Amino acid sequence: MAKSASFGVMHLGIAFAVSYALSGSLAVAGAITVVEPICNTVAHYFFDGWWERRKLRQAAAALASGSERPGQGQSVGARLGAGMAAILEDAAPAASMVQFHRLGLQGA
Repeated sequence: MAKSASFGVMHLGIAFAVSYALSGSLAVAGAITVVEPICNTVAHYFFDGWWERRKLRQAAAALASGSERPGQGQSVGARLGAGMAAILEDAAPAASMVQFHRLGLQGA
């Protein structure tokens, strides 16, 4: 946590210094230093949503084009479980629960 906090302070300092060097105005540099992280936070929220939808589409495509069919060694449920495990492997636990809920798989 200390590393993240110190990086955040460093980022704000660099943003302020670059903004001031380009504009020559303390007011403009201060405004950019405050507004830029807010814009990045909002953009990150939408990016995360897009990223998760992309992973779900990839998993659905992989399941649809899989060589194994039900009755040939693996059930549909097992294939779905394997696909969801791949999707959620690097997702945050809270995001995982949201995706399961959207798919109607809570408690599965």
